Amino acid sequence: MLEVNAGRRVENQHRMGGARGLVLCLALAWSLVLPTGTAQEPGDWQARVRELVAKKDLVTALKIAERRLAESPQDLEARGWRARILYRAGQREEAEKEYHKVLESAPNDTDILQGLADVLLATRRFDEALALLNRTRDLLPNSAEVHVRRGRALRGMGRSGEARGEFREALALEPENREARAGLESVAEGPRHELRFGLEVDRFNYTEHARGMTLSLRSELHARWTSHLSGIFDHRSGQDAGRFRGALTSRLTSRDALTVGAAAARDQGVIPKGEVFFEYGHGVSFGRGNFLSGVETNYTQRWLWYDAARVLTLSPSALVYLPRDWTWQVTLTMARSRFPGTGAEWRPSGITRLTFPLHRRLSGNVFYAVGTENFARADQIGRFSARTFGGGFRLALGQRQELTGYVAYQDRTQRRTQTSFGISYAVRF
Repeated sequence: MLEVNAGRRVENQHRMGGARGLVLCLALAWSLVLPTGTAQEPGDWQARVRELVAKKDLVTALKIAERRLAESPQDLEARGWRARILYRAGQREEAEKEYHKVLESAPNDTDILQGLADVLLATRRFDEALALLNRTRDLLPNSAEVHVRRGRALRGMGRSGEARGEFREALALEPENREARAGLESVAEGPRHELRFGLEVDRFNYTEHARGMTLSLRSELHARWTSHLSGIFDHRSGQDAGRFRGALTSRLTSRDALTVGAAAARDQGVIPKGEVFFEYGHGVSFGRGNFLSGVETNYTQRWLWYDAARVLTLSPSALVYLPRDWTWQVTLTMARSRFPGTGAEWRPSGITRLTFPLHRRLSGNVFYAVGTENFARADQIGRFSARTFGGGFRLALGQRQELTGYVAYQDRTQRRTQTSFGISYAVRF
């Protein structure tokens, strides 16, 4: 009996040994078929990158894409993913280079074309983005995303009517497309005209008080053209005077605008008899994620003719867009005045203004000026104020009405002071 049991144990050990050998052989064969280490099936790394991007782990996703490129430098998928991740990380210049490298080998890759368009849109190069998206539309005529991007480009170029058409086309293809719906709302046809009534009062400690009334109309004649008409009526030094001013603004590009205008007056010796001016403005956007979201620079030049003086003013200015909807503006003015029998004289002045939100519809501002003249009235010529302090507000009364106001105190030379108040009401239609 013992011999039989011993025989069975030996037989079982042989069987187990054979099984172990079979498992080892299969494992060896499997290791020869599959690469060792971290190697995966070709599509696995992309799935991992998608997962990481969705989780906003851009650092790890970028490392995987770059590791893939190190192994396969010609892998266009890896280079495309690197470009997408760089764009999401805010490295737009590097992302643009990567997209161009892919397009050299795959010029009709619609995903890459749209990715590059996103970079161009983010950097406000709307003309280039639109040209790229026109190519993409030819390849994907029924893509809602392409129409949305074209709408964004056209909106940035000031072509609101065409942008509306693109957003509507995207909604027709995808009724639930939120970006298309938001884009359509952003270019919805709003009021084209603004009528404004204004009243100003100046109180002096050395002469009688003065007042002025303004009636102005601003009209959007076209996506690129805006007109400005105003009538200004002054009572100063016991005289009633009035003037009419007209100007026309052209949006040269999405970033540039040029305004030209002139004014004529029944001057009564207290305001300019005539005026000619032009203004050129240029804007730069850095994106809302940056500390400075944008800067607008302007240059204004004015020629004014009075009964007894000729004045030329040169005024560069900059408006800086700060976080939380704050803005800061600085304007410098060099004025050249010439009076009969005297030579011309140049004098500098400047003003700075800080604007900030107070409530959802209410904003305020404070300003400080040195040597400021407005040259709208004869009593300002050649008499620079030492200091001016002031502040104001802007209140939105719904989407179509607005109320603004200000108060300023001016301390002049010879112990002369001026306190000014102003208020205006605007209605849009």
